[in-house]
Amino acid sequence: MDIEFGREICGTLPTAESREWLVTNGIGGYASGTVAGLLTRRYHGLLIATLNPPLGRTLLVTKLDETVQYNGQSYLLFTNRWTGGTVSPVGYHHIERFFLDGTTPVWQFGFSDVQLEKRIWMQLGSNTTYVQYTLSRATQPLQLTLQAFVNYRDYHGSTQSNGWQMSVEAIAQGIQITAFPGAAPVYLLSNSASVTPAHDWYYSFDLAAERDRGLSDREDHLHAATFTITLEPASSFTIVVSTEPQLDLEGESALKLKTAHEQKLIQLFEISRPIHAEKTPDWIHRLVLAADQFIVDRPSSNDPVGETIIAGYHWFGDWGRDTMISLPGLALSTGRPEIARSILRTFAQYVDQGMLPNRFPDAGEAPEYNTVDATLWYFEAIRQYYCATEDDSLLRDLFPVLADVIDWHCRGTRYNIHLDASDGLLYAGAAGVQLTWMDAKVNNQVITPRIGKPIEINALWYNALRTMAKFAQQTGKPYQDYEAIANRTLAKFSRFWNEATGYCYDVIDAPNGDDDSLRPNQIFAVSLPQSPLTPSQQRQVVDVCGKKLLTSHGLRSLSPDHPDYAGHYVGNGPERDRVYHQGTVWGWLLGAFALAHLRVYNNPAQAQKLLEPLVNHLTTHGLGNLSEIFDGDAPMTARGCIAQAWTVAEVLRAWSAIDDHHHCVRNVTPTQNKIGK
Repeated sequence: MDIEFGREICGTLPTAESREWLVTNGIGGYASGTVAGLLTRRYHGLLIATLNPPLGRTLLVTKLDETVQYNGQSYLLFTNRWTGGTVSPVGYHHIERFFLDGTTPVWQFGFSDVQLEKRIWMQLGSNTTYVQYTLSRATQPLQLTLQAFVNYRDYHGSTQSNGWQMSVEAIAQGIQITAFPGAAPVYLLSNSASVTPAHDWYYSFDLAAERDRGLSDREDHLHAATFTITLEPASSFTIVVSTEPQLDLEGESALKLKTAHEQKLIQLFEISRPIHAEKTPDWIHRLVLAADQFIVDRPSSNDPVGETIIAGYHWFGDWGRDTMISLPGLALSTGRPEIARSILRTFAQYVDQGMLPNRFPDAGEAPEYNTVDATLWYFEAIRQYYCATEDDSLLRDLFPVLADVIDWHCRGTRYNIHLDASDGLLYAGAAGVQLTWMDAKVNNQVITPRIGKPIEINALWYNALRTMAKFAQQTGKPYQDYEAIANRTLAKFSRFWNEATGYCYDVIDAPNGDDDSLRPNQIFAVSLPQSPLTPSQQRQVVDVCGKKLLTSHGLRSLSPDHPDYAGHYVGNGPERDRVYHQGTVWGWLLGAFALAHLRVYNNPAQAQKLLEPLVNHLTTHGLGNLSEIFDGDAPMTARGCIAQAWTVAEVLRAWSAIDDHHHCVRNVTPTQNKIGK
């Protein structure tokens, strides 16, 4: 689908600054900003590099401010908002068209008889951003001047200069900037422009989106160089910003590599699908390109080509839970099983006491293991991978890891996670620790502690046991014990059914008794391959979730009928965290709901229509991407990350599964359809 805007969007600041673009480099770094060219977040910049891939993200180059001299007139094409609210200059007035070419943002500035095009992309596998200008229409040459602004800080931080003196040094074809002794050098390079070093701090850029989030909303950036070039009609000029001194400065060749990569992604997706009469909708192709932005390298001493999944942009790293939920949609549904294989192997290295890590801290400390569900989602990710590939080799390699996981859960592991022998259900929880995906915590208070036996944890546990029994049979190992535990779990799963309400308890055996809050977690007891609910119960769950929790963009995390329901995700950090799972809509849940609906009603057309409202969302917030969360109340404004892995993944997976309904799915071997990162 085309994502493009004219002056009606680009020339109106509230709409132009609310639409954000994103490009990534496959190692965790990215560039991002607004259609207006206005900084609104601390996370905006031309080069947010990963100094310790895939983490260690650092803002190095903020932006380029463009000024044009043409036919005796000066045109300022950039836009800044300053503390106090003044917007000056108003360069967005000159944007006559903005569009995405694949994932590459493109601006067309129009003034006099000129059309000047600008596009931004990153080099895969490198902390390198290209910015290309093309004078596509003019009757005479123009002079283009670029002021380059830099920084050097953690991407979560903000900078007040306070006399900070960076080293700015002229080198061949550009400048080298060293923020302080021992800092990674940053290079701004061009093979055709003249460059003049500078060192001028610009103070008090206003960051409106950060103010809305209750965070510091003022920042300083350093003007470190000015590039100047005269462009002839139909000519192009490229500036490259990077942590690497030796680069291909030819913009056209670099752009061709980027374009070829994205074309290959679409080809792999189409090749992986069985033959269908209908053409794939363009919006699904958009999601295939978006999916690639989350897949990044995670090299280690054991696996130098390991891979992982970034949970969301702009501020999340790779999380075990998000990775396992997202893997099938991002890798298998897109026809890239070798990516899934690599990620499954990578995470196997980090299994400890039968648990996958919850997250890898940004600063590179030891992984954190405060999750009960990430490991159970690992089983489901492996199951889906095996169904797609029949890769017996990987299954044999991972089986001992999975067997150890089951053993640890049966005898007990961290945070009181253990199998209750009396009913075959999994118990989890410790005071002050958030273990499920509803993990908001304010100071020492866990907002939704869910200590006890959560519904989705036990649905995943049952699914994992049935999966493990099949894996054991496939690999020639004893399977009877796994079947026996699964049968005990199934026999007592009826304890979750609340006859009085007609839906499942969210948590049973909690410290304060069974929790009958209507939450979306029970949908997984229907959508997972092995459902422990009766057909009648499955239908009732789908119906009540549809009536009370379903919205255009996902499921509410709590019913509006509950006294703790909050319909708007706004305020400062603690205020937002308190309502994160108290009514806020989560996009990733829409995939599971659509598949549960398909299971109950066997109506693919209706199930697929549940996903279609997100088509329009691709043109707002994170362009070409799907957001993390939305307000529970209309108009259900997008909040949180502008691009969230599991939202994209689950919509892709659900659409593909529904589209494949009643069709045979082609098996793909792990060595087929390889694509380089």
